[in-house]
Amino acid sequence: MNNRPAPFDELDRKIITTLMANSRTSFAEIGAAVGLSSTAVKRRVDRLRESGVITGFTATVEPSALGWRTEAYVEVYCEGAAPPRRLAEVVRNHPEITAAMTVTGGADALLHVRATDVGHFENVLERIRREPFIRKTISYMVLSHLLPESPEAGATHAAPNYTSGNASDLR
Repeated sequence: MNNRPAPFDELDRKIITTLMANSRTSFAEIGAAVGLSSTAVKRRVDRLRESGVITGFTATVEPSALGWRTEAYVEVYCEGAAPPRRLAEVVRNHPEITAAMTVTGGADALLHVRATDVGHFENVLERIRREPFIRKTISYMVLSHLLPESPEAGATHAAPNYTSGNASDLR
């Protein structure tokens, strides 16, 4: 797959905008809105997928319906310069981390964490802090979403089976 998105025109932009609003919109509905046949829309969507402009289709679900009742952002501070690929290896080992990125400023990384409850969040935080190159973390619990329609407000996978509060439930 190409890392550089292929150029696209105004029709592609309209198709992408429609799919971002509702990825279940049919090619016929999109075609009617942009003035193309459903076959032409499908060809464009296929090309946009092949070129890496469209990276996937997903359902966004109310997090609590999937067992996620606690949410936080965690700033991660590392000893020395932790390479992004090492940070990526660590966050992949924690299914509760739904997004992770390196950032500018004092912190080295910012993690978006979902948990079943505060005890589960504490367990996740302890596991993150056990990494030898993690110097400290600062957590911010989410109280409410000011933009409830944003992707960050929804969940894309179910919570693990975590009921007793024991670390052994997750490892």
